[in-house]
Order: sequence, then structure tokens, then C-alpha cells
Amino acid sequence: MALKLVSSSSLTSARFPFLGSASAVAPASHFRSSTSSAALPLLLPVLQRGSSYAITASKEKQPDSLSLAAAAPAAFQPFQELKRKDLAVPVAPGHSLAKQFYSDECELAVNEQINVEYNVSYIYHAMYAYFERDNVALKGLAKFFKESSLEEREHAEKLIEYQNKRGGKVKLHPVMPPIAEFDHAEKGDALNAMELALALEKLTNEKLLNLHNVAKRCNDTQMEDFIESEFLTDQIAAIKKISEYVSQLRRIGKGHGVWDFDQMLLHEGGPA
Repeated sequence: MALKLVSSSSLTSARFPFLGSASAVAPASHFRSSTSSAALPLLLPVLQRGSSYAITASKEKQPDSLSLAAAAPAAFQPFQELKRKDLAVPVAPGHSLAKQFYSDECELAVNEQINVEYNVSYIYHAMYAYFERDNVALKGLAKFFKESSLEEREHAEKLIEYQNKRGGKVKLHPVMPPIAEFDHAEKGDALNAMELALALEKLTNEKLLNLHNVAKRCNDTQMEDFIESEFLTDQIAAIKKISEYVSQLRRIGKGHGVWDFDQMLLHEGGPA
């Protein structure tokens, strides 16, 4: 409750609920001698000069220091929070010190994706070896598939680094031996190999999306961001580029145009 100073021309007495009845009225002279309000010392000079003023009690709500203190956020106490068991540094041998909020399901899924990348790299390396043969001699296609193989291996190594960074354990799985021949009676070897490459890129993209779904299901936001920023965007670009190569090879057939296409790849920088 607040106190207000009003002129006696408009009000000649003050209403004081604290004097008894809520409707009690007292003259200003009585207020001067009876009130014990903390505001009175500030008003005495005015009252002592004989000014015709009175004090009224206002119902305006004033800030409560206790309520303000209760509404304030609790102070951060790091040493109290460090007592939590989940923040204790492991001492048992074989336990990662860096691992935090990294589920076993995510760890297993990353290892599976490492195997996918190595398998695709191995198949691309087999394509490189085929087109590098002296009786095939398509140097542009050999260059393209060699670079593609290296890129997939780099993806596997990037996942290995991430697994170690999160405190997981890398467990490599067996790699299946790829086929060695890519010639096709109707399509020819160039188109057949490029269609296989397109299917591999789509399969890899599907596996990456599954990996992303695992991270999302485990509420691993950091892993979601890693997959999106490091893999998914480039994967879509690779699918688009190889799709164009397939379309071009379908147009030119198995004739002399394959040589021109191979020369284009030979002088073009980088894989899809």
C-alpha cells in the first residue's frame, strides 16, 4: 500500500485502514500525531508549516522484495553440479574419457556406415582397374573411378575420426570382393559402369539417411549436424552429376562417342 499527499481543498481528511476500521477517517492534524509510517519524517516539514494537506492510503501494489528474490533464477553452482555421477571422469581401463551422450545404437550405426563406405570404395577401385587395362584403355573413366574410390575411402576415414572423437570404438567389418568385369552386351562397359555407380550413390545416400534417423531417434543433435554438413549435401550433388553422365552415355551409345566422353572425363577435375 502506498501513501499519497493530497490537498485539503479537495480532501480534508485521510483514510487509514491501519487505524482500525477500513472506513476510519482522521483529520490531517490527527495523522501528524498518530501515524507511525516510515514516510512521516519526510512529510513533517510540510505539516509543521501548517499546510492544508492530508494523507490518503492508496491500494497501488508495491514491489515485494521477497517475491522479487523468489522470482530470480538460481545461481549457477558448478562445483555442486560436478558431483553428478554422469559427469564423473571414468577411471576403469578401456573406458573412453570423452564419451558423453553417445548411445550404443549410434556407435553401432557409425561402424556400419564405415563398412558401407569401404565397400563402395572397393567397387570403384575395381572399376578403375578395369578401365585402366590395355585392352580397354579408357583413361578418363579410369581416372574418374579412381578418384571416386579415394573419395569414398576418405568418407570412411572421416567417420572413423568422428567415432573416435565421440568416444566410440571402431570395429571394421569384412569387405565383400567386387566383380572384375563391367562389359555389357547391349549397354557397353562405360554405360554399364556408370549406371552401377549411380545405383551405388543412391544406396549410399539411403544408408546415410538411415544413419541420420538413428541419430534423430537417439536425440543426438550433434551427430545429426555432422551427417548433414559432411555428407548429405555432397551426396545429392554426386547423384545429380552421375545421372547426367548416364543420360549422356545413353545418347551416344557404344560408338565413337564413348571416346569423346572419356576424353571429357580425362580433362575434367575431380570426381562427382
